[in-house]
Amino acid sequence: MAVDLDRCTGCQACVVACQAENNVSLNLEEAFLQRRAKAWIRIERYWEGEFPQGKARFLPVLCQHCNNAPCEPVCPVYATYHNPEGLNVQVYPRCIGTRFCANNCPYQVRFFNFQEHVWPPPLNNGLNPHVTVRSRGIMEKCTFCLQRINRGKREARAQGRPVRDGDIVPACAQACPTEALVFGDRNDPQSRVARLLQAASARAYRLLEEMGTDPNVVYLMKVERLERS
Repeated sequence: MAVDLDRCTGCQACVVACQAENNVSLNLEEAFLQRRAKAWIRIERYWEGEFPQGKARFLPVLCQHCNNAPCEPVCPVYATYHNPEGLNVQVYPRCIGTRFCANNCPYQVRFFNFQEHVWPPPLNNGLNPHVTVRSRGIMEKCTFCLQRINRGKREARAQGRPVRDGDIVPACAQACPTEALVFGDRNDPQSRVARLLQAASARAYRLLEEMGTDPNVVYLMKVERLERS
């Protein structure tokens, strides 16, 4: 995934779309007071400069699906692992809730279910039937909308063709009004994400890349524009 910070406006449409698509629990007041609110993708806001010239900077943070993920080797039951497609996968039925993976994640994007979550009517009608509702006592995280990835592969296989660029779009990327999030196969030089990263290679960087996690999410720095006087 490529995240173009020059396009991000901090509207948090990706956060809402992720909550709805992946049956992420409701963040009620009680959860905030207990510091147990969760969001698989969050928008961090930073201020640069002094008033009145201060500018807001927005940074979407989600699971980086690291190739050298520090959360994987500490899991005693192999509930999290790296699959051949580059995803950091979480196997919910296997998880026993040790929270070792959350302690080892430098991005703070893994969440523990401290309680059984309920969606009061009529909100329960909005649950996605293609995504499991996680129970208490297990870890959960961003999956790059694995259900959409599998559906895209099934449809391509049924039509007897390979998966085309644009067949698979996570909920966050689909909801982004400025197309700041771009998802695809970087190994395909003709894919949109590969062309974007090649064209903006001078702006590309990874979060905490000095830690050696080798993330699969690439950020593109914001472009500073000179104001005309």
